[in-house]
Amino acid sequence: MSDAAQPTAAEVRAAAEAVKAALDRHLAAVENRTGDDDPAVFAAFNELAAAAEAYDERLYDRYDEVTPFEIPGVEDTLPPYTGPEDPNAVSVLIRRDYAVAEPQRLLAQAQRIADIEREDEDEATGVAAVVGTSVHAALGVLFGEFEPDEIASRHREFGLEEGDSTLWVAAADELPEPGEWLSNPFDQADAGRVVCRFDVSAVFDEDELYEEDLPPQGRTGR
Repeated sequence: MSDAAQPTAAEVRAAAEAVKAALDRHLAAVENRTGDDDPAVFAAFNELAAAAEAYDERLYDRYDEVTPFEIPGVEDTLPPYTGPEDPNAVSVLIRRDYAVAEPQRLLAQAQRIADIEREDEDEATGVAAVVGTSVHAALGVLFGEFEPDEIASRHREFGLEEGDSTLWVAAADELPEPGEWLSNPFDQADAGRVVCRFDVSAVFDEDELYEEDLPPQGRTGR
């Protein structure tokens, strides 16, 4: 970055003062909160996050230094809860990402499952799948045999490497009709109805994720 593009010392100082002011506003909002989902606290949190990010950027650009803290970005937070106070039903939305870290291990495990199925089948009813060298087929066999929670606990055994995961518990007025949402299971997810949310990511300290008393708009959502 050229010297002309760098912020001035005064701009860095102004950004620091903006963080101090945002801290005061956030504390005042927390002290006067009207409930767990007070929109004033939510707004003050976002203002503090934006001010801290701006200061961190200017500090780095000017002095090649960073701050010792990280505040989740606005895009990582949930809006205030707008769902029913006494939900009649809930929807649990889960996403887990995996990298196929060891394809040969995955193929071997899937073929072992297919072989066991073949041994158990009567020849008159058909033949179990042959995985061969197809990772696509291997994944179909694996996820067809085991529940997602079991795969999550045994992922290394299957040659998979964990990525990010998230679980949302969203309030609903009533259960939808059977089969109603199966073709598009996540299209109607409403962040405003999320009762609680749990995220796991490499960007967090895994030892602290479920031990710290995190704020409502922190790593685990509400």
